[in-house]
Amino acid sequence: MAFQRSHRLNLLRLVVLLLVALAGIKFLFRDSLTLELHKHVSKDSGFWGDTGDVVQDVIPQSQQVLEAPAAKIMTLKQKQQVPRDVGATQMRLVHLDLKGAAPRVSYLEQVFPLVSQLGANGVLIEYEDMFPFKGELEILRSPYAYSEEDIERIQQLAEQHKLEVVPLVQTFGHVEFILKHEKYQHLREVERFPNSFNPHVPDTLALLKSILSQVIEKHRRSSWIHIGADEVFHLGEGTDSKNWMSQHKGDVGTMYLRHIKEVLGFLTAQYWGLRVLMWDDMLRKISVGALRESGIAKHVSPVLWFYAPDFEAEQIVQFLTKYVESGFEAVWFASAFKGTTGPAQAWTPLSYHLKNHLSWLKVMQAVPRLAPLRLQGVVLTGWQRYDHYSVLCELLPVSIPSLAICLQTLVNGGFTEEAKRKVLDVLGLDSVQLEQSTCEGRGAFPGVEIYHMVEQVNGHLKESILKVLEEESAIKGWFSPYHRKRQFGNPRNMESFGSKVLKLHEDWESFVRDLRAQLDRIYFPDTVEEWLEENVNPYLDQLRDLVRDYRAIIRLKGRPKAT
Repeated sequence: MAFQRSHRLNLLRLVVLLLVALAGIKFLFRDSLTLELHKHVSKDSGFWGDTGDVVQDVIPQSQQVLEAPAAKIMTLKQKQQVPRDVGATQMRLVHLDLKGAAPRVSYLEQVFPLVSQLGANGVLIEYEDMFPFKGELEILRSPYAYSEEDIERIQQLAEQHKLEVVPLVQTFGHVEFILKHEKYQHLREVERFPNSFNPHVPDTLALLKSILSQVIEKHRRSSWIHIGADEVFHLGEGTDSKNWMSQHKGDVGTMYLRHIKEVLGFLTAQYWGLRVLMWDDMLRKISVGALRESGIAKHVSPVLWFYAPDFEAEQIVQFLTKYVESGFEAVWFASAFKGTTGPAQAWTPLSYHLKNHLSWLKVMQAVPRLAPLRLQGVVLTGWQRYDHYSVLCELLPVSIPSLAICLQTLVNGGFTEEAKRKVLDVLGLDSVQLEQSTCEGRGAFPGVEIYHMVEQVNGHLKESILKVLEEESAIKGWFSPYHRKRQFGNPRNMESFGSKVLKLHEDWESFVRDLRAQLDRIYFPDTVEEWLEENVNPYLDQLRDLVRDYRAIIRLKGRPKAT
């Protein structure tokens, strides 16, 4: 009996051990299977594709560090952190063109949560002279450039509102803010034009390396950088370029690619893992053979831009087909929510920009047939100047309704009823009149006061002043330019229009004081002065001059005219 009890006890122990072993094996197998499923689960198979390049694992911004001193971007896998899944996300970047009317950071504190709520998940920041360059590059800074603390604050705000920050650094054309300085004039492609770099001068690449390094150093969270490279005007017209093409039997396209390869070579060597974007317009003119031979398709994604309201999808598909044949695996699209309807445009045409986005949606529908090409995202451009020397386009507060409409159109696949409701709710509006480009309701979006005041300037300032100057019969008859020049006028006739003119002048001066105060809250003094000079003073100054002359001449009490 004792033997049997001992035998049974041993069997029981054996069974318990077997059960424990089986449980352990099952637990290990489950974790292994879960890991394998996580590794092999497919990304979003929709036309947006993977927002990564050729790597499968998307590393979150918080896991990217800059190693000193090489400052190479490395990717670290940390078990305690869960990677942010951007693979299935439609990248929608709102472009901030800071080469004009750069807003104070306090305004961005209000704008970032708004664009995030409307469907953006990134911002493309074109700093130009607003970046706090230092050392030899300090000459490039605007007097109102952001501080290093501002740059850090901008990125903190972006991270807080789940917005990817993509800095844009022009590396070939549109470098007027650099080449305008005497220090860098020897780097111009054509000596008399500050638009484009001479790619054959060694100092050009050395300068670009310094600029790129300073910008990237201050954007350690960023997974992307945009190198611009659009509209390289006059390339091939410089003496060095003509000599190079003659000696190498090359053309402008080959020369262009040679410079782009040098820029990409620097970025890939120094900042491993940093993904690169570039505008595509210069690539459109280059042959498939030249593009393939250059090898740039392995290191950069082209951003196709087209800003017209109505265009055929097949126009873009032709370029996409070319890029597939050239070896590119991913592309971006670029629409526009402002800044493309005229260099001096002050009021944003809503219907125009909505139609541009509707046209892009048609292109997106055609992308799947171009597999394996992937669409990584869309940049909603908001140009503030056509170039460094041009006047200001629409201010950002004026364009907020357009931005909201365009973002929601992309999010919903059209300007649907749901999109309309979202726009009205988020902006605090009662209605939007697309064709009239007007909004009804007080509004509750950042800068709404400026929106309404610019609407008054755009719709009434010029009209009201010119009506007095050109249609008031008493002014035309008794206070003409001749009368004013000769300081000659009858007080009796002058008083017939005087009160009306003085009241109009007083009302507009009061209005402009309030407008200036609102602009000062969002913009730096140079922007405020420029916008008023361009949009208010050309008309108000005429009224000011009239009032000045009126007050001077009426005090003369009808004396003889001056000789």
